[in-house]
Amino acid sequence: MAGVTEIRMRMNSVRDIMKITNAMYLISSSKLKKARKMLQATEPYFNKLQTTIHHILVHSPSLEHPYFEKEKEAAADHVPKRGFLVITADKGLAGAYNHNVIKLAESKIDNHCRNVIFPVGQMGRMYFAKKGYQLCPDFYYTVQNPDMYTAGPVANTLLDLYNNGELDEIYVVFTKMVTSMKCEAFIRKLLPLKKENFLDEELPFDGSYTTNYVPDEHTVLNYLVPNYVKGLIFGALVESFSSEHNERMMAMDAATTSAKDMIKELSLQYNRARQAEITQEITEISSGAKSLGK
Repeated sequence: MAGVTEIRMRMNSVRDIMKITNAMYLISSSKLKKARKMLQATEPYFNKLQTTIHHILVHSPSLEHPYFEKEKEAAADHVPKRGFLVITADKGLAGAYNHNVIKLAESKIDNHCRNVIFPVGQMGRMYFAKKGYQLCPDFYYTVQNPDMYTAGPVANTLLDLYNNGELDEIYVVFTKMVTSMKCEAFIRKLLPLKKENFLDEELPFDGSYTTNYVPDEHTVLNYLVPNYVKGLIFGALVESFSSEHNERMMAMDAATTSAKDMIKELSLQYNRARQAEITQEITEISSGAKSLGK
């Protein structure tokens, strides 16, 4: 059995770690609430963008636009170039959060295509660089405290590459909070868009009025779609940021609970060791008293 001094040192060490894990839990809880509030504040604007695109496609079903998928097939010798916006955290201690995103991205990367990864977050950037994947140079962004000022440059970089023909398809890999206790990694296609997704019957549409787009629908879509993509990226950043801190909250809560259980076990060991020391001291004193009496 360990000595009293050693057990006391271990108990103090566990208490210090428990203070850190509890503090990290509280910090993640505060950041999670702030991020969810920010996302809810911007949802009406991007929902309106989606509804407007829906109206344009209903009025002009035969409209062809570079931001939407074309019905004709690509040439047989054409090798598509795909970009993957992979959103991870800048640090660990968040359960399987980073692992799930990275593994989903790897499973979707087609070896028969030219793939370029746009990592957001230090953990993903370090992993893909170590594995030898092609990363976009000078693409250094973080998911911490996401806002429109972060989503804007990310979206502009991807849109410029798409408009210049350097990327044929763009995907975003992120983590979404399904429930307060469950987060899942998702992959979503950003560009080109599918018309079917905007012609959903559940979207509100009133056919009793006529809408005129100035100068034309094509020009309006040139403005709406980039803002819509920016909104998707912003939503993915916030969802990932929220999921990261939700996973960290659960990990730190589990660590704090384990620390409490460990302190209870160490306290029991400490009491037993202390009791054994006291018993031994009493025995030695008694033995010494008998020796003097003789």
